[in-house]
Amino acid sequence: MFKNLSLKVILFGFIFTFFSSFGQSFFLGLFNNSIRNELSITHGQFGSIYASATLLSSFILIWVGKKIDDINISKFAFFVILLLSFSSLLFIAIFLMRFSGQGMMSHTATTTVSRYFTKSRGKALSTIWFGLSTAEFILPVFIIFLLSLYDWKIIWISISLLVLLILPITSFILVKHLNFNSRETIQKKGSKNIYIKNWKRIEVIKDYRFYIICANMLAMPWIATGTFVYQSFILNSKNWGPYVIAQSFMAYSVLSVITLIISGILIDKFTSRKLIIYMNIPLLFSVFVIMYFNHPFTAFIFLGLIGISNGFANVLGSSTWAEIYGVKYIGSIKALTTALMVFATAFGTALFGFLIDNGYKIEEIAFISAIYISLSLILLFLIRGKLNPIKIN
Repeated sequence: MFKNLSLKVILFGFIFTFFSSFGQSFFLGLFNNSIRNELSITHGQFGSIYASATLLSSFILIWVGKKIDDINISKFAFFVILLLSFSSLLFIAIFLMRFSGQGMMSHTATTTVSRYFTKSRGKALSTIWFGLSTAEFILPVFIIFLLSLYDWKIIWISISLLVLLILPITSFILVKHLNFNSRETIQKKGSKNIYIKNWKRIEVIKDYRFYIICANMLAMPWIATGTFVYQSFILNSKNWGPYVIAQSFMAYSVLSVITLIISGILIDKFTSRKLIIYMNIPLLFSVFVIMYFNHPFTAFIFLGLIGISNGFANVLGSSTWAEIYGVKYIGSIKALTTALMVFATAFGTALFGFLIDNGYKIEEIAFISAIYISLSLILLFLIRGKLNPIKIN
């Protein structure tokens, strides 16, 4: 179907990021009430289960995600597909969906694209993340509608079958014969090739810049996850109607897509290292919105601002590591950073659940979030001039 291998790689990434939505917090949060009612548990208990499953998946991801550097991409993708399919059938579902969906599906997509593309990495990554943005636009209202007609277990079984039917064929057609030796040629300055040091994971974890960048990268996952998983709590706190946040996801999705388009172009022009300082500023504004405003329309502004930061974070979260540390061991490095991201979502879920059960208002939780974002931004600002890769002649 596609003559251009680059288009195949991008389509593969798009489809995998779309299906990663089945393990994302915004999706699982839609089933919060159904699962809690089924098990007769509180918000905090659900948060503990969710956080434990997510935490376990983050630890396993550090080891399993590294294998993408050593295994044929189509075989690796098929392994991830089977896990995601089984996760919707078994009630160890939360663990497997967080691991295979949120973790491994997105890890497989972004690592493949980050490694294959060099001179247009930003635009390629921004394009594949349209997959998740499309899911975020379509699924919230669609799932709410399906829950009004069917039991939630029927929906999950249907998802399992959908994954098992579509994704193996997709992977076989698009990346069966993918050879990374055919990747884009390295960018040039004049007539001289530019080579940068390829860092191993053990070297990366000794670099202080890694932790400051991570502090900023992880703000979005834990704050957004807490928001998505406990959206029913926010609805009740603000006295909003049942569809307000589900509808607001459309603003989140649209602005994520717009930001993806813009960020991909800007990254290829200015580099991720120069843009990362701006990533969490919209997120900071979003928590101020939830702190000071109560009108239902502010839900659209709140989620829209999160969407802007999300659009930047999705692309910067892959391209920044490739720019600074090279692509030879990018699978190993991304396995670690993806695991940390998954860990952050576990932290956010547990923290929000704990605070909710202890009587904290959503405005107070937002204030705590604002403090974290501000501190991590200050640290990043202080090292903004030290994010260049090590060049090799």
